[in-house]
Amino acid sequence: MDPCGYLTVNIEPLPHVVIGDTVTLKCNFQTDGNLREIVWFRVTDGGSGKQKIFTYDAMYNTSYSHMEDNRRREDLVYQSTVRLPEVQMEDDGLYECHVGIYDRSSRDKVILASGSITLTVIVPPKSISVVAANSPAPFSRYEAQNFTLVCIVAGAKPAPMVYFKRDGELIDVVPTTQFSSSVGDQSKRPGQGKTRGRSQAGLRSSEVLPSRDLDDTKLRKSLSLPEKEGNPARLGQDGPDSSEEGQAQESESSPEPTTEVIPETVVSREFPRWVQTSDPLYYFQHRQRASGDGTMEVRAMLTWSLNPQLDNEALFSCEVNHPALSMPMQAEVTLAAPKGPKLTMSPSKAKVGDTVRITVQGFKLGPSASEVFPEPMFTWTKVGGPLLDGREEHDGRELVLERVPAELNGSMFRCTAQNPLGSTDTHTRLIVFDNPRLKKGIERFVAINAAISQRSFTLTSMLLLLLSFTCELT
Repeated sequence: MDPCGYLTVNIEPLPHVVIGDTVTLKCNFQTDGNLREIVWFRVTDGGSGKQKIFTYDAMYNTSYSHMEDNRRREDLVYQSTVRLPEVQMEDDGLYECHVGIYDRSSRDKVILASGSITLTVIVPPKSISVVAANSPAPFSRYEAQNFTLVCIVAGAKPAPMVYFKRDGELIDVVPTTQFSSSVGDQSKRPGQGKTRGRSQAGLRSSEVLPSRDLDDTKLRKSLSLPEKEGNPARLGQDGPDSSEEGQAQESESSPEPTTEVIPETVVSREFPRWVQTSDPLYYFQHRQRASGDGTMEVRAMLTWSLNPQLDNEALFSCEVNHPALSMPMQAEVTLAAPKGPKLTMSPSKAKVGDTVRITVQGFKLGPSASEVFPEPMFTWTKVGGPLLDGREEHDGRELVLERVPAELNGSMFRCTAQNPLGSTDTHTRLIVFDNPRLKKGIERFVAINAAISQRSFTLTSMLLLLLSFTCELT
């Protein structure tokens, strides 16, 4: 037996602790000597500083109620515990337990020993969302285009593993190497080995169908009916009936293609002029960055060659695995082409000189199946000529017509809603009513002008006429 006494110290290991949980640090030490002190430290500033969080001094304490002791092989086994309630991110780090006993040979000497443990606080993701890259984007009529879904996972520590599914099935992806590989991704999941040998030269090309000499979607954009032959069917859409085909053929053979005959309630959808020659490859990329609060933000990207006929109404989900989660966290989006939006006009009965607003209604922008994803872009045009301000088109969810003149009565305005999955045209007709107050004011102005030109007026009569004209206008 050591004449000075012996002392061994160890701290029980801990699993990762989820933020908000209560954790107990346990320091076990065995000695045959007399206890002098126990001190717990939290190491700070990267190891350069220590913060004392608990102290037991045997010289000033006679109660041992906070420690458990049992006699084993004539030695005393002690356990000192420190309880940390509702741990937070700042509690993450290194903790040390220092124990001192009296030296048997001299009461003035103290034998010291210590143990340490790292407390790792993990944080589940705070949010997950799926967005479309480069949105809003137009519909491509004549060639395939790449489409990218971006899954954004924020507020997690450590970085989570992110993967994509289509209609509930894990997507077989081709990993790319242009971003950091430190984030767990679905390219490392089992069953993905066969994709690694695939070519990464680019997405598979699509075959462009023979195009027309003229873009008939511009000549008769309000109809946009598919041709009788060679037109691929859209998902969930019936083909045009014989009467619509006859109307389309008659419109094509018209000697005045710039003249549009547009029904009041027409809603038309365009069809792509190309087909896929093979199934697309799905390319997976990811990147991560640290946030100011110590958590990570992960962006996982899935890119493929979009096929509107097959991808329309397809359900894509982004799922996240994290050690702080008892089950995967997910966000879903359903790809959908825009359908005919409802247009509302304010005021409902426009008069000459009013400011008219035509607004898109009934379009919900979001990830659920009843909403349009990705976000459509809206373009306004006037059938048969430029807009009131002279522009050929206007972008946005609302068209504002300032001080409409009587000449706009009966004009037709077209709203084109499009996203990469399709395009839809909706038309509305502007009816402009006479404005009696404005008409009276104009008549008085004409009378004043005539009186001035004939010089048949007095100063008093001219002021009265001007005052009444002003009142009419206001």
